[in-house]
Amino acid sequence: MKAINLILILALFLVSSLAFGQDYAFKVMANKGSNEVKSGDAWQPIKTGASLKSTDELKLSDNAYIGLIHASGKPLEVRQSGSYKVADLAAKVAGGSTVLNKYTDFILSSNAESKKNKLSATGAVHRATGSYTIHVHLPDNQNSAIYNSTAVIAWDTEAAGPYVITVSNMASEELTTYEVAEKTTSIDLKDPTYKFNAPGDPFSAGLIVQIKAKADAKQGSKEYMIRALPSKDAEKVKESLNAIISEVTEPTAINKYYLAGFYEQHNLLIDAIAAYEEAIKLEPAYQEYYDEFLLRHNLKR
Repeated sequence: MKAINLILILALFLVSSLAFGQDYAFKVMANKGSNEVKSGDAWQPIKTGASLKSTDELKLSDNAYIGLIHASGKPLEVRQSGSYKVADLAAKVAGGSTVLNKYTDFILSSNAESKKNKLSATGAVHRATGSYTIHVHLPDNQNSAIYNSTAVIAWDTEAAGPYVITVSNMASEELTTYEVAEKTTSIDLKDPTYKFNAPGDPFSAGLIVQIKAKADAKQGSKEYMIRALPSKDAEKVKESLNAIISEVTEPTAINKYYLAGFYEQHNLLIDAIAAYEEAIKLEPAYQEYYDEFLLRHNLKR
């Protein structure tokens, strides 16, 4: 009898939890500007992470931005100043089934965990870098697989630029060396110079990247690997990506942010970095999430 009562209590708890979790129209993922929400009779400043009900109203200031995720999982951006009824915004994304919720839940839970651990992450978590003075925002070798063809690389250092980037194959044979002035670069893996994943090439499964200060070669990073995702794994990722890509095809900041979450969930951290970089170029309001992502995976000192 006690077991039956316990099951009933758990069932009621789950039902109430689901109902509570869906008691909103949107979650505010990003907010820029003096924007306000009216819930009831009073206007209040909008806060990132807040829930918006269908009965609420929004007021956007000039040059503002709000990135929203609907209860269905679909993203929406609002940029134009003025007043909006949340119910009208919800109508723009309503209708039709979506598989986005599967990944939206991951994004929301990751953000909640990051905020919970923010003090410890920023105050105590530092990447083990030894004597290296250039700290690259790339994962260690076990998480170095990439699905797409562009790797975006950034780094922290007190060493002055320009910086020399050396790319080698897995046999430590140098493929190219070039200079950049800023603390960032990108590598196009389709460039034939790299023979990345070229059929029959035993050293095509990955590249080795190292960065040094031009003025002082002792100021440098350790070697980082970028390796091709095995074809069997790539097919699985492609299948999952195809299921959602039609709903995030527009080149908006929130869609790029959403894709970053997708890649992170599939442990494709280099692809997630590229998506975050694209997101913050379109809308700097996502910089906070990018920083939290880097800290979450111990990619930034």
